[in-house]
Amino acid sequence: MGKRQRMICTYMMILLFSMLLPITSYGEEAEPASEHEERQTNIKLLDAEQSMKRFTFDSGYDFEYPDAVRGIYVTGNSAGGSRFESLVDLVDTTALNAMVIDIKEDHGNLTFKPEEGSPFADIAMNYISDPESMMKTLEEKQIYPIARIVVFKDSVLAKERPDLSFTENGKVWVNNRGEAFVNPFEKEVWEYNVEIAKIAAKMGFKEIQFDYVRFPEGFETKDEQFQYSQGDYADSELSNIKKRVEAVSDFVAYAREELKNYDVDVSVDIFGYAATIEEAPGIGQNFSRIAENVDVISSMIYPSHWTTGYFGLENPDEEPYRLVKEYSKVENEVLGALETPPVSRPWLQDFEAPWLYSGATKQYSKAEVEDQIKALYESGIDEFLLWNAGNTYTENVDYLIGK
Repeated sequence: MGKRQRMICTYMMILLFSMLLPITSYGEEAEPASEHEERQTNIKLLDAEQSMKRFTFDSGYDFEYPDAVRGIYVTGNSAGGSRFESLVDLVDTTALNAMVIDIKEDHGNLTFKPEEGSPFADIAMNYISDPESMMKTLEEKQIYPIARIVVFKDSVLAKERPDLSFTENGKVWVNNRGEAFVNPFEKEVWEYNVEIAKIAAKMGFKEIQFDYVRFPEGFETKDEQFQYSQGDYADSELSNIKKRVEAVSDFVAYAREELKNYDVDVSVDIFGYAATIEEAPGIGQNFSRIAENVDVISSMIYPSHWTTGYFGLENPDEEPYRLVKEYSKVENEVLGALETPPVSRPWLQDFEAPWLYSGATKQYSKAEVEDQIKALYESGIDEFLLWNAGNTYTENVDYLIGK
C-alpha cells in the first residue's frame, strides 16, 4: 500500500470513528443515551393544556370553585363600606359561599378607582376604596368572587357619547326611570365593557357576570322613532328582530373569546321568560344562543316578575315553589338540547314586591326563600344566587333545604 493510500485509509477511519461518537459542545460532557431517551419521553408526555397555562393571566389569589355556587348580590357601597363585614359573616357562617359584587354598576360607573392613567378613571367612584383588602378577605374566607358588569344599560357612557346610544329628536333617549342605554350594535361598546371585565379578572375575580346584555325593554315599539347605527349589521338581510338577536349573541361570544386567557368563567344574566319563547323580539335575547356561549347562565326567575297566568299560576309571587318548579322544567329541556350546556345558576327572590299588592306589604321571608331553593334542588339545579337590591337578606334560611 502506497503512502497516499495509507493516508486516505487513515482519514476514512477517523471520519468513521467520529460519526460513532455523541456530538458535544466545548466544556460539556457527552450525554448518556439513556438520559437522552428519557428527556425525549418527557417532551412527548407534556399536556398541551398545561403548557398553554403559562400564557394565562394569574392574579395571585387562590380560589377554589365550590361544590355548588350559592351566592348573594353585593353593591359597591356594601362591598366598600361597613356592611361588608356582616355580609362576609353571613356567607361564612351559612351554606352560602359566593358573592356577586358590582364592578360596573347600573348607571355605568366603576365602583373603585383603577390604576393611575386608566382610560376609565373618569367613570370611577370610590365605593370600594381598598379592592386588594376586599379580595384578601374573600380569599381568606374562601368566598367565591364574581364580578357583575352592567353592559348596555349605561347612562354615563350614553351621555358622554350619544353616538353610541339611541337618540330621539336629537337627545339621548331615557326610559321612564330616567335610564339610558348604549347600542349593542356598536362594537366600540363591546370593547369598552370587555376591557373593564379584564380589569376585574386582574383584580382576582374568578367569574365575570354580564348583566343587561340586551336592548331596552319594549324596543320593538320604539325602533322606528330612534336614531341609531346598526354598525356591521346594517347591510344584513335579516329583519331588525333577528339583527338584535345576532348583536346580543355575538357580543357574548366575543366577550368569552377575549377573556379566555384570564382564567375566568363567563356568565350572563337573562330574563327568565326568554327560556320559554324562541326569542325575546324587542330586547334581542335568545336563551339558547346565549347559553351556547357562556360557562354559566343565570335566569332571573323572581316569582314577582311573572305575569298573571304564566305557567297557569294566578299570582306567581304567592306560589314561589310552583313557579320555580314549572320554570325549571322548561329550562332543563332547553339546556338539555344543547351539545355543551352551561351551568344553570338562577337568580332567586329575597325581597318583597309591594307593587303587586296596591302598596301593601307582603312579607317575603324564610319560607318563601326556602321554597324557591327546594324547588331548584328537586329539579336537579344545584346552584343559585339571591337578589336583594339593598343587600338585606332573610335570616335563618336553610340554604341546603331538601338536600
